[in-house]
Amino acid sequence: MSSSETCRPPPAAVWLTAAGVIPFAALAGGLVLDLQNLPLTVAEMHLALRGYGAVILSFLGGILWGMTIVSGRPAPERAGGLLVLSTVPPLFGWAALLLPAESGLLLLIACFPAMLAVDWRTAAAGIAPAWYPKLRAPVTVAVVICLGAVWLF
Repeated sequence: MSSSETCRPPPAAVWLTAAGVIPFAALAGGLVLDLQNLPLTVAEMHLALRGYGAVILSFLGGILWGMTIVSGRPAPERAGGLLVLSTVPPLFGWAALLLPAESGLLLLIACFPAMLAVDWRTAAAGIAPAWYPKLRAPVTVAVVICLGAVWLF
């Protein structure tokens, strides 16, 4: 396998990551455009948006946990900090569900870029593949735009 191939994400990761934006975009679109004939109320759509954000944050924390364990970097006796850090996204996602809608959205808006920053650092440290934060960056921007649009409107 050439080094250029190891720098690219698997094709399935690309399309699954991109597809992960669809619920954010659909719910944000419904809320921002104030669509009247939807099967969900505004409150239900807000909860669904924050719930999906919480699930995705939990997933990102799980990815960090898995990469930390599999990579062997840092050494197992020093991996505790990253393992603790990997438990923070689910806790913040859960808090986003417990907070009022606007505060929960702001928390999610802060968490997604923070996780991307962690991804860049773990890639630089050889824990995550070099392609991983590059895969996540445009999706993070899209998610923050969706959440921000709902928060603003």
